[in-house]
Amino acid sequence: MMRSRQQAEPGKHREVAGVVHVDAVAGSQIRAGGQDEASGQVQAGQVQAGGRVPAGGRVPVDGRVPVDGRVQAERLTAQLLAGEPARSPVEVAGRLLAIQGQDARGARLAIRSRTTGLTVADVDRALTDDRSLVITWLNRGTLHLVRSEDYWWLHALTARPQLQRAVRRVLASAGVTDAGADKGVAVIEAALAADGPLTRVQLRAIIAAAGLPAQENLALHLIALASMQGIAVRGPMIGAQHAYVHTAEWLGKPPRELDRDVALAELARRYLAGHGPASDRDLAKWAGLPLGEVRSGLSAIASELRERPDGLAELAVSHRREVSLPAPRLLGAYDPVLLGWASREPVLGSHQGIVTVNGLFRPFALVDGKAAGIWSWTRGQLALDRFGELPADAEVALAAEARDVRRFLAGAADAGGPDDQ
Repeated sequence: MMRSRQQAEPGKHREVAGVVHVDAVAGSQIRAGGQDEASGQVQAGQVQAGGRVPAGGRVPVDGRVPVDGRVQAERLTAQLLAGEPARSPVEVAGRLLAIQGQDARGARLAIRSRTTGLTVADVDRALTDDRSLVITWLNRGTLHLVRSEDYWWLHALTARPQLQRAVRRVLASAGVTDAGADKGVAVIEAALAADGPLTRVQLRAIIAAAGLPAQENLALHLIALASMQGIAVRGPMIGAQHAYVHTAEWLGKPPRELDRDVALAELARRYLAGHGPASDRDLAKWAGLPLGEVRSGLSAIASELRERPDGLAELAVSHRREVSLPAPRLLGAYDPVLLGWASREPVLGSHQGIVTVNGLFRPFALVDGKAAGIWSWTRGQLALDRFGELPADAEVALAAEARDVRRFLAGAADAGGPDDQ
């Protein structure tokens, strides 16, 4: 049931029962120097064109394309926020390809908002019993939730050497040499092969016992380095903690590695399925790959794309979808709608503070395809801070959303916030 105070002025809190607020911790994102330039990122507030691929296969850059209501509806429908909902966590991950995963609740809430009737237990079952989902460092050196069947090729494509070098630089700044880092990775690999699954706390103790520096952030960077090398992934839940496993032992023998050009084509195809219409620069920023590689991938699937007057790339099959703006939603921290394109302007508008200066992505309310407030969870109550007065039907819908979040989370172990151990 939605409980509210007296009619709140914009910027004031009103209480809603049953939703979750999470905060971030340092160390869940590894950044490589110069990545913005290599990835072709653009400034917030604009969406670059250039995704259209004509018959000749060349990907032009056509300038700036405003995201109008139709494009926004198409994107949010591709994101499974409107139209037919997904039936399982694996189906959501299949559509979106990679879901930001450093926030335990945020990743689960991203699945809730794109399905009906599921609970946290369904997500944890996919991670633990079915082994159909994993979390590891992929796009842009950040944690992502992906289907196990997509892990191998996506890891090979996005776990770029410069990201590993960035991790080594962080370790070196704390006195861990390359030899020490390699020893740490070997210790982690041996421990997981012998005794996995192991939580981060357990791995940290093992790293310390091997005589290596094991302060919280350093241990996490050693685990990240092992993960970027394909040795470890986050697999099962052990109570409220997400445990690491030896990749090959958990997922089985890796398939034959895809040719990089084939993988780039698959990346372009799958990205557009969950994010289109979009530009080449949108894809480059999302994947953390150089613009030239992204354009090669788009060119490879030129025959599968539909020509659009705005120059954005769209799969021809996606054009047959019924599109609409979603009903009001309560989206979790780090929701994919804030991370899928070069600009967050179409969703956030003037409310850019939803993403804080230190990179935290707050949970927020989405109404008519735009951010309408931020929310937090304190002692079982949801406080929704509206940016302005909302229509009565939106208030009713958000109250129903609050009840559904409580239902989704009911009985779950406290999965904690970002980069939970």
